[in-house]
Amino acid sequence: MTFRLNKLTQTLVGLCAALLLAACSSPPPKPTVDYKSDFDFYQVKTIAFYKKSGQVSGDNPLALSDIQRNRIDEALTFALINKGFKVIDNAKEADMLVSWHLATQHKQDVRTYETPAYGGAYGAGRYGSYNRYSRYNCWNCTNTQVSVRDYNEGTFIVDMIDPQMRQSVWRGFTQSKLKGEPEDDQNKYNEAAMRMFAEFPPF
Repeated sequence: MTFRLNKLTQTLVGLCAALLLAACSSPPPKPTVDYKSDFDFYQVKTIAFYKKSGQVSGDNPLALSDIQRNRIDEALTFALINKGFKVIDNAKEADMLVSWHLATQHKQDVRTYETPAYGGAYGAGRYGSYNRYSRYNCWNCTNTQVSVRDYNEGTFIVDMIDPQMRQSVWRGFTQSKLKGEPEDDQNKYNEAAMRMFAEFPPF
C-alpha cells in the first residue's frame, strides 16, 4: 500500500511549525554542534542578524511569509538574550552575526514485509485427483508486500558568523521529518531555539 503525504510541502503554516523542528518528533532531536575551537567566544557581547538570514533551499524550497520569518527571528532572539547576549539591529556594530537556513529534501521510506499466502495449487480439481490435497500446499507460502511512504526531511541550520573573518565560527543543526499540525504558539519556537543554543557559547 502506498501512502503519500497530502501536499505537505505546500502547507506553509504546517512547515513553519517544523522550521525549528519544535513539532517534528517526540522527543525533539538533539542538535548537532560544531565550532572553531580557537575562536574567542568570551569577547562576544552583541549579536545582530545576518542580512541573508532566513534562506530556504532544497528540491522543494518554499517562500516564507514575513510572519513565519518573524516567529523564527523572535525565537532566536529570545534564546540569545537568555544566554546573556544583547541583540542589536545594526550588523556593523555587532560582535557576531546570527543566520538561519532551512534545507528541505524529498525522500521515500521503502519497506518490505512478508504476508501469508493462502489458496489452492495446480493439481487440484478434475485432473488433480492424484493429488487431492495439493490445495493446501501453499498454507506455508508467503507474499512479499512493499510499502512506500513519501516524506520531506528538513535540516534547520543556525550559523554564528564572525563579521571580521566573514565565516561561521559556530554551527548548530537539527534534522527530522517535517510533520505536525499548524503551530502558532511562539513558546514552542522559543523552546526549540533554546535547545538549539543549549551548547552556545561552547565554554
